[in-house]
This record gives sequence, C-alpha cells and structure tokens, in this order.
Amino acid sequence: MRTKLFHLYFLLKRPMTLGVRAIIEDDRARILLVRHTYTRGWYFPGGGVESGQTMEQALAMELREEVNIQKMGEAELLAIYLNRHVSRRDHVGLFRCRNWGERGEFQANREIAEIGFFSLDELPADINNGTLARLNEVYHGAKKTEVW
Repeated sequence: MRTKLFHLYFLLKRPMTLGVRAIIEDDRARILLVRHTYTRGWYFPGGGVESGQTMEQALAMELREEVNIQKMGEAELLAIYLNRHVSRRDHVGLFRCRNWGERGEFQANREIAEIGFFSLDELPADINNGTLARLNEVYHGAKKTEVW
C-alpha cells in the first residue's frame, strides 16, 4: 500500500517520471546493491530526478543520501529504459560510476534498510528482476532491452 501511495504521489506531481540507478563496483569487482524499507528485493542505488536537476546531479545526490558514497567525476550513462513495472510513464537512466569514495559508514535510514557488495556469482536470491537483467546485459553480454 505504501509503495502504491508513493508512486501515486509522483504520478500526480510529475506526469512523466525519470529516475537514475548506478552500477558501482568495489576493488574486488563486487556490485553494490541496496534493500529498501518499502519494497522487497535488492536493487541498484538511485532514485528520482527532481525538477531542475540533471541526471548526474540526481545520481550524486541519491548516492550521498542512500549509501553515503561520493561520486567523483562523470558517470557513464549506459542506457535509458522504460520501467513499465512502476508505470507506463516511468523512465530510468542506468549509469556506471567508476570513480567514487565512501563518505563514512552507512547508516540504515527510512528509505534504505541495508546495503551490500555482492560478487556476480553470489548475488542475493531476492534480487530484483530488472536489476538482474541489467547485470546480465552489462557483464554477461545478454541482449539489451529498452524496458527495465
């Protein structure tokens, strides 16, 4: 119910929504994933692009707020997807951040319950299907789709 209200609010506020997600690797080639407080599964960190923000600015803000990471330098835009699972108006830009640094220890908050770095061969069982599909496209050569 909470998730539906959250998305209804954004549908009314912004007829077309735009979000950003980041692929972040550590020095052991593990991928950073987050578990939200309001929905099941593990996802890439990210969030919505607010009015007046660029996608890069939104990405930097979300990484600071969600996982206490500082994006350093430009991130590589890999693709923009239609995210029909949220609504037919939702779009997501997927970035790869190669240059980043920790700003301190992660503290669980109202939005993010937990974070973790996972190797590609030891991903959590409840990883989100869209997140898994993007990992397969980027790291295993799966055919890229336009739909998240």
